[in-house]
Amino acid sequence: MALSREEREQFLAEPHVAALSVDGGAGRAPLTVPIWYQYEPGGDVWVLTGLHSRKNERIKAAGRFSLMVDRLEPTVRYVSVEGPVVETVPATVEALREMAARYLPAEKVEGYVDFARKSHGEQIVVRMRPERWVSSDLGSV
Repeated sequence: MALSREEREQFLAEPHVAALSVDGGAGRAPLTVPIWYQYEPGGDVWVLTGLHSRKNERIKAAGRFSLMVDRLEPTVRYVSVEGPVVETVPATVEALREMAARYLPAEKVEGYVDFARKSHGEQIVVRMRPERWVSSDLGSV
């Protein structure tokens, strides 16, 4: 059964690890990678990625990407969203902290932020405006 707008936006707002997909380029399948993301109902989706990463290069070339999140319990449910990139800006420590706080226990956030700043190189925030949605709750299968 397809989810209502409210249900799909609320599900996307939960801290799932998403599969990000973007055109892989000539002769390549789509680039699909797991990624943390941030979303609030009615807003844009944003991700952090390396400035010089293949993911960023492909997103820049395509001008759009998709995310898919799912779960198995208590019912099989998924939401996929696709749309255009509306902003790309340098990542801030605040953005990194917000993302880490979404996925990690409070006591682990600062350690992760410190690690990421030292290890991940220059990061950017890429914002996508949700344009097309596919969603379903398949019940208990």
